[in-house]
Amino acid sequence: MAKPYICDMTIGNETSLLVKFSLPMLVGNVFQQFYNMVDSIIVGNYVGKNALAAVGATSSLNFFYFALCNGFATGTGVLMSQYFGMKNDKRVKDVIGNSVYLLLGMGLIVSIVSLLFSRRILMLLNTPDNIFEDALLYTRIVCGGVISVVLYNGIAAMLRALGDSRTPLIFLIVASVINVIGDLVLVLVFHMGVAGVAIATVFAQTMSAVSCIVYALWTNPYFKLKKENFKPDRFLLKRNLTLGIPFGAQGSLIALSCIALQSVINRFGEDVIAAFTATSRIEQLVQQPYSSLGMASATFTAQNLGAKNIDRVKRGYYRASILVVVFSLIMCSIMWLFGDNIIRIFVDDASVVFIGGRAIRITSLFYIPLGMIYVARSTMNGAGDSVFAFISGLIEVVGRVGFSMILVMVPALGYWSVWYITGLTWLITGIVCMARYAQGKWKKISLVE
Repeated sequence: MAKPYICDMTIGNETSLLVKFSLPMLVGNVFQQFYNMVDSIIVGNYVGKNALAAVGATSSLNFFYFALCNGFATGTGVLMSQYFGMKNDKRVKDVIGNSVYLLLGMGLIVSIVSLLFSRRILMLLNTPDNIFEDALLYTRIVCGGVISVVLYNGIAAMLRALGDSRTPLIFLIVASVINVIGDLVLVLVFHMGVAGVAIATVFAQTMSAVSCIVYALWTNPYFKLKKENFKPDRFLLKRNLTLGIPFGAQGSLIALSCIALQSVINRFGEDVIAAFTATSRIEQLVQQPYSSLGMASATFTAQNLGAKNIDRVKRGYYRASILVVVFSLIMCSIMWLFGDNIIRIFVDDASVVFIGGRAIRITSLFYIPLGMIYVARSTMNGAGDSVFAFISGLIEVVGRVGFSMILVMVPALGYWSVWYITGLTWLITGIVCMARYAQGKWKKISLVE
């Protein structure tokens, strides 16, 4: 039997632990984004820019569906981390057992809702007629498999709670290879277009979920559950709901704000939609180090608060912030020097490359506050600050909707306002997240008995 990897983050050098924990997640997140990038590259180059626009027009909507479920995975991970920091192994297992009910239930509900209401929502988003049916087909296939995403993210969150960021990586790499092969076969050989890309993505996600679950059950002692661990525990279910609902609302509100912005984008036509799709894929890739560092900060915070070590949490936050600044400056320089060339990877249309190249330079100016959103918000999440989880999501809604109403009215900005809306929303959200951390309320939260 393989030996599981478990990391106690309550001891050792803070920077070393954060980097060591982040790197496997970074690689995993990059491969996860690789799904989307491969979809876009294959569709943009072999099916056409309208098909690329159709896939891009569904990204915010799909994110909304996934975020509803993934909040419960995040809540489970935070609760497990705090019990792990307390060295209470029995309660760690009880959390795993009780999480099954919430994860499966939410996955099933969201899958049904997404299938029933996608057409109406895409109509409300002003999706252009010439890409509407492809967009609807893509989102229905992808969201029909949302249960696989929920299960994988749930198990991955539990493993990360125990300090294991390596195991999920292995299965994401395998899934990414399956996804690429599936895209090439279904699009280039069977000419299935957008449907083929969606089917390949769902199949790859299902394989990563199943394999990760089997491996965790086989190797990790915390997943060796008994019947008593599955007994519904009122305290744990309530705690998980108390965390999961605001965390899910946080992601869903962010997704809603992106949907509102997508509605604005769709008014400018296929070239702007395609350019925004390409810049979004690039930004998703840029955000992966921030996201990985954020998840490391959440686990680091939760374990150390479980061990009642507040000073260590502060040191971890400070060192994560330094890493954000350094990386942001490097990436901003790259975008200004090579923006057009990077956009050209996705599509070779001259108009789309011109728009996307300039757009990515605009948003790169806001990378530092974007990175601090991840670090500060994840620190709050690790502490179990569920109130702020909802508030921070609401801030992004206000930012994107508010700036959309104002900036699109400025004639000199035109469609460039789309990317200024994104950057300014990152700026105000980052400032509020850092202010919440400085306020210090997270120090007084206790999730565990």
